[in-house]
Amino acid sequence: MPTTTTPAEEHQERWHTIVDDPLLSELPYKVETNRRGQIVLSPHSAEHSDRQGDLIALLYEHGGEGRARPEFPIITPMGTKVADAIWVTAQRREEMKATGDPPTLAPEICVEIMSESNDWEEMDEKRRLYREAGAEEVWVVEADGSVRFFADDELDHSELAPDFPRQFS
Repeated sequence: MPTTTTPAEEHQERWHTIVDDPLLSELPYKVETNRRGQIVLSPHSAEHSDRQGDLIALLYEHGGEGRARPEFPIITPMGTKVADAIWVTAQRREEMKATGDPPTLAPEICVEIMSESNDWEEMDEKRRLYREAGAEEVWVVEADGSVRFFADDELDHSELAPDFPRQFS
């Protein structure tokens, strides 16, 4: 009897193939997939990594009970997307684990950091995908260090981490 897999399971299987490939693990790029499972590469810069590290430190300072993680993969209908940083509570992480690896359920907060290889069209799509996967908020850090907070609409501040600064360097 043939077995059937869901699109999410197909994306998870494809992701495991990518993660297990020793040649791909050596690439100095952020690796994601599109809806067809094709690899999408984005270059890293030292400035991007610095901003990511600073953001994670601020999440620990202002985020309350939870954990910050860098480069977190999330299965979406449009492939595996990798948030630059996330904030997740222990309860949500357990719920996420139950959906597989990578999870199809997003953490409470997903953060994208704009770089020269991004534009707002891509950010709008990622915001939509993370929200559809269950993220309560999606934050976008612009090139000047300003932070924009989104739920259904843009917020004046994060409702999950209300003291998180709107600007950092």
